[in-house]
Amino acid sequence: MVKPVIPDVIPLVKDYYALPNNGAGGSLHIVLDDGNVQDSSIIFCLDICKKNNDEKGIKLCNLLLRMSKTQRRKLYMMPHT
Repeated sequence: MVKPVIPDVIPLVKDYYALPNNGAGGSLHIVLDDGNVQDSSIIFCLDICKKNNDEKGIKLCNLLLRMSKTQRRKLYMMPHT
C-alpha cells in the first residue's frame, strides 16, 4: 500500500475542517487539533467516525493510519484553515 504524502492530504484536512461543526477538528479533534498522532488515537477517532457515519472522517483516518508519525506531526503543525 502506498504511503500518502502530506501535500495530498492537506486539502482533505482543510475540507474536513470546513464541514459544519468541524471547526475544531470534528471527530478527529484529538488528532488534528491536539496532536495525538499515535495509531491508538487515530483508531479511537475512526471508531467515532464509524458510529457517526462520518464518511470523510473515516477516509481521513484511514489515510492517517498509512502515514508515518513524523508525517502526522508535520500535518498537525500546519494551518488547517
